[in-house]
Amino acid sequence: MRVIAGVYGGRGLVAPRGWGTRPTADRVREALFSILAPVHGARVLDLFAGSGALAIEALSRGASQATLVDSSAAAVAAIRHNLASLDLEAEVRRQMACPFLLGAQTAARQYDLVFLDPPYRHASTLGRELSEALAPVLAPDARIVAESDRRAPLALELELLDQRRYGDTLIHIHGAR
Repeated sequence: MRVIAGVYGGRGLVAPRGWGTRPTADRVREALFSILAPVHGARVLDLFAGSGALAIEALSRGASQATLVDSSAAAVAAIRHNLASLDLEAEVRRQMACPFLLGAQTAARQYDLVFLDPPYRHASTLGRELSEALAPVLAPDARIVAESDRRAPLALELELLDQRRYGDTLIHIHGAR
């Protein structure tokens, strides 16, 4: 796994060991960032961050800041390793997604680009809860990228802008209302 493009293009990344984390494939990340086009200056939130590859890709391509959230200690360790190896700074939180979002709402945080890549086995049950918790932290014109298995999609109650399928991986790109 590597950073695809930008300042850190070609640099390697590590993922947590085991089957608990399923990093977004390089080819899917490359296609996704082609669709998203410029992310320069974006405030990025990567929930269920895993290795942090999506947020790191955004930072490499000019995002101004990133917050990476995952509940797994192994994932947080991999994220910290990846950030340190690239000499990147970002906020890393070991926390469940919805409690983090409630805290972000209280702190009046706003994000321009949000990545959601929950464990596939939970994705189909998280749509409503994530939609409600996300809405208050979305900046005007924010984009939300949801990755899930095509057989059990993460169904957010947000405006759908685009949908792509890469093998069994389904990518939905939503917009803030």
